[in-house]
Amino acid sequence: MQYRRFGRTNWNVSEIGYGMWGLAGWTGADNQEVDQALARSIELGCNFFDTAWGYGNGKSEEILGKVVKQNAGKKLYIATKIPPKNFTWPSRPEFTLQDCFPASHIIEYTEKSLRNLNVDSIDLQQFHVWEDGWANNDEWKRAIEKLKAEGKVQHFGVSVNRWEPDNVLDTLKTGLIDAVQVIYNIFDQAPEDNLFPLCRKLDIGVIARVPFDEGTLTGTLTKDTVFPKDDWRSTYFVPENLNSSVDHADALRPYIPTGMTMAEMALRFILCNDDVHTIIPGMRKVRNVEANIGTSDGKKLEELLRKKLKDHRWDRTPTQWSQ
Repeated sequence: MQYRRFGRTNWNVSEIGYGMWGLAGWTGADNQEVDQALARSIELGCNFFDTAWGYGNGKSEEILGKVVKQNAGKKLYIATKIPPKNFTWPSRPEFTLQDCFPASHIIEYTEKSLRNLNVDSIDLQQFHVWEDGWANNDEWKRAIEKLKAEGKVQHFGVSVNRWEPDNVLDTLKTGLIDAVQVIYNIFDQAPEDNLFPLCRKLDIGVIARVPFDEGTLTGTLTKDTVFPKDDWRSTYFVPENLNSSVDHADALRPYIPTGMTMAEMALRFILCNDDVHTIIPGMRKVRNVEANIGTSDGKKLEELLRKKLKDHRWDRTPTQWSQ
């Protein structure tokens, strides 16, 4: 495992972190297998774990809390998220701060996360949605300053809405946010335009989420793929999205190097960008842990291939189904 400095926190975080949504918010999770996958990731050097209260109403946080306790001798970085008060993902421009993050709500859900995680302090507490129009509202600032002064949170971050990487720029300039989490992958390259340069300038940690475009970039989806009704992907991969996603993935197949999977190529594309400090793929099986972490070996994609993949940028805007 290779490690990168996580902005001005000065943490050294594993290039491959662990996204924990799939452990509580998707169908098909096996508890024993999940435990084995988490344990294996730590054996292989993973030290950054991203969860949220919204992942199973605290269930994913509880899972992480047990893992941290079982590995008390190791420094594992805990990143979680405060759900918006109106429990609506993503946020919308017409939502006010009072709708989503009044000070009392920020404090209440941080306390809930502390209990679920069974820790005294959270390394990185993030806002699970955001609108940059809230940047100059003092209420959220007072809440996070209080939590930091009490030692309950070390650093705060923002998880940016899907396909809205610029919807946080003014907020980062307040100096109160130390990390940003954003969708970045072969298709979603828009963060390179404005967000990454600002993060570089301000020395802000960058977490790349959804490296496989919710599964598209694993190359395993087909136009006949059907998800269970209680799996959120059933509402995301509506025919309009599924068909287009499969077409975009199929266009990448000629570029996959011999002996490499599409998923490995997708991770290595992100690792080529030094502006990204950690990637948080969802991992529920030991074999996926081993495959994903295996990409953190210091080897980059050939520059010609990287440039070809850059041409597959797919700019999208939020829709009814994009969540």
